[in-house]
Amino acid sequence: MNKLEYGFNHILERNKDGSHATRANRQRMLSMFAEQLKVAGYKTNEMRPSDLKGRHINALIRQWKVDEVSTGTIKNRMANIRWLAEKIGKANMVKDNATYGIENRKYITNVDKSLRTDNLNLDSLSPHVRQSIELQKQFGLRREEAMKFSPDYALGGYDPYSAPVLKIKPSWSKGGRYREIPITSDAQRDALMAALTIAGDGSLIPLDRSYKQHLGHFERETAAIGLGQTHGLRHLYAQNRYRELVGIECPAVGGVIDLTDEQKALDLSARQMISSELGHNRLSVTGIYLGSWSHK
Repeated sequence: MNKLEYGFNHILERNKDGSHATRANRQRMLSMFAEQLKVAGYKTNEMRPSDLKGRHINALIRQWKVDEVSTGTIKNRMANIRWLAEKIGKANMVKDNATYGIENRKYITNVDKSLRTDNLNLDSLSPHVRQSIELQKQFGLRREEAMKFSPDYALGGYDPYSAPVLKIKPSWSKGGRYREIPITSDAQRDALMAALTIAGDGSLIPLDRSYKQHLGHFERETAAIGLGQTHGLRHLYAQNRYRELVGIECPAVGGVIDLTDEQKALDLSARQMISSELGHNRLSVTGIYLGSWSHK
């Protein structure tokens, strides 16, 4: 480990904002930045984080473009650089993305990105992993939320067949935001009953594992059956919920049609509800999951 990476790790230890997954990703990113700067010819074994300047950022971006890194990935990396710049008191060192020639990311494509599990052998998964996946499917939970899920907290004192809503604890969620998700189907209640049976008064992380240990286990099991990233289950939840609320398929599934005035009102109301249920605070984000009626 060179001096620059050592300095990065010291900053990470002092600034533990964000979820466990966010912090782990940030550490990987900063370690990669240190290595890439070393390869680019900078003396990272003599550098401290406070020595970083605009030329170092330019060098990283040049290399990413040579490597044909996607716009979305570059923007994620820039977010970590901005976080670092703020922590070392050099927030103004990082310019806006347009200055670096980083194109706008295309969020809305009207492409169905949902994940179906019908043809996957979920029975081969361990009970804790399988039930976390079922909760992602039934409630649109993020992976970390589904792993840390504690039925005792989420049900708020109710049993699975009488609870009106699911409570998502801030420590499980991205950005530490509490939210509630309405329970509207028998399939959801059955999933909660199964989770309660497995977890008891604990969570869907086995007692003999830490979150980090179980995350590795989760990733290995899902990769083995070809499931991989489970984010598509949030897309599936959003699409099913939209159909339930509006009565038609969202544009990402059914294509673009001309909406009646009544459908337009239902569309807006549904998107507001789904955004809240997914744990987002921006209505526009629903376009990623549902598509847009104005996108051709």
